[in-house]
Amino acid sequence: MSTPASHGSSHGSLATLERIEPKRALVSVSDKSGLIELAAGLKAAGVEIVSTGSTAKTIREAGYDVTDVQQVTGFPESLDGRVKTLHPGVHAGILADRRIDDHVRQLEELGIAPFELIVVNLYPFVETVASGADAPAIIEQIDIGGPALVRASAKNFANATIVTSPSDYTKVLEEISGGGVTLSTRRALAAAAFQHTSSYDQAVGAWFVSHIAEVEAAGQAAVADDASEVLPSSFTIEGTQLATLRYGENSHQVAAVYGRDGGRGIAQAEQLHGKEMSYNNYVDADAALRAAFDHTSPAVAIIKHANPCGIAVAPEGLAPAEAIAEAHRRAHACDPVSAYGGVVAANREVSPEMAQTLSKIFTEVVIAPSFAPEALEVLSAKKNIRLLQLPADPALEEREVRQISGGFLVQSADRFEADASLLEGWTLVAGAPASGQTVDDLEFAWRACRAVKSNAILLASEGASVGVGMGQVNRVDSCHLAVSRAGERAAGSVAASDAFFPFADGLEVLLEAGVSAVVQPGGSIRDEEVIAAAEKAGVTMYFTGERHFFH
Repeated sequence: MSTPASHGSSHGSLATLERIEPKRALVSVSDKSGLIELAAGLKAAGVEIVSTGSTAKTIREAGYDVTDVQQVTGFPESLDGRVKTLHPGVHAGILADRRIDDHVRQLEELGIAPFELIVVNLYPFVETVASGADAPAIIEQIDIGGPALVRASAKNFANATIVTSPSDYTKVLEEISGGGVTLSTRRALAAAAFQHTSSYDQAVGAWFVSHIAEVEAAGQAAVADDASEVLPSSFTIEGTQLATLRYGENSHQVAAVYGRDGGRGIAQAEQLHGKEMSYNNYVDADAALRAAFDHTSPAVAIIKHANPCGIAVAPEGLAPAEAIAEAHRRAHACDPVSAYGGVVAANREVSPEMAQTLSKIFTEVVIAPSFAPEALEVLSAKKNIRLLQLPADPALEEREVRQISGGFLVQSADRFEADASLLEGWTLVAGAPASGQTVDDLEFAWRACRAVKSNAILLASEGASVGVGMGQVNRVDSCHLAVSRAGERAAGSVAASDAFFPFADGLEVLLEAGVSAVVQPGGSIRDEEVIAAAEKAGVTMYFTGERHFFH
């Protein structure tokens, strides 16, 4: 018996065909996109199709001949479809290296015909998890035979072509009609196939970690850490390149944008109009999306260099079209100078009223769930503005990843619960309890402050930011910046601080400007000093017990 090393060495010198014209194909897909067109192309090329279950049924109903896989294996599909292709009659036909005489001889002795083309995509596991299905339904979507077919076919790319994405059908059919699938295409499709199964297994593993934590937490009398906080012992980042970008953060850097399977965010947004997106556009667009979607009321965020220069929600009682327009007007009024050339995100459809205002302001990118036809017409008149429409049911990431030298950091995302009453979880430490508009403004400011880079101070009035101090290396400077930006609007506004005041000096800057109420995490060793300053000024102050650093 040869050792693996000698086996691999002897095969290394084998000549590989530049083109392979398939005679027999195995087709088994969950995603039926393009399946009929594929079957038609294979029939025209004289390729025999072997297929399974619903795939075979779809091909047959479209009028094309198909051989059921059980005719190849001699066994019916069993266990509710869990066992279909796990059989030597299938896998020997895929794995045989026909450059090796002994493999060809064994196939002939076993009466097994080879497969030169394998078209497989996997059960929709990620989509099933995203749908909110229960655990038994999710577990049924863990594909077993599919990954085995994909990996076997990819390993044997010297003799076979593996196709896992309907987007590759046209290219493969064109090459077949042109004399066979080329070696370079087979090799590239094999690499994509291994990436596909790796990403799939990572998604399954991550779900199991979360599911196990949920089960264990449910069985404990004391509430354990939330299951979403549990991270796997290994973490893989998988993505498909969607586009190369002109350059990165600076012109001497190369860059590309990648999309994650199952993602429903900025990477998957449809660009309706405008110049190509840049690296910095994507960074700012994602920051704007997060900032706008922290709010459940109609909201608009305007971002510049990943920081807000204005965030606002609409007052109650307005019609939807006017509400989002008013939110934009209020957000823009916070800092019109900085908003020039900014990125705008809305958590509602962009209305004609909002578009009319936007059209008068130089804006790089607008992101929204949708654009009213009249709004799209108005904004499309501006040649360069980029208009991004989010996927249906957009979703922000549950985990955040940041590269560091030699590795990366992973954390659960900093999120607010939708429609949660924040005040109920706060502690009043100074002044009279807030009521009415002041409560609304404090809750708005606390949500909006999360989107500001630390150290962060945000002043708000009537559901809109009026001054933002961001990214300073001490909190006093952030307070001065917020007050300076707000000007006269600081008087009577409320303030939110993303972390505690280490000394009373920062708070005193806000008090001198006329801030009427403050919300901050608390937790400084000098909290009593800070509380005393608020009490002396007769200002309401709440502690939240949690901070919102954003670096």
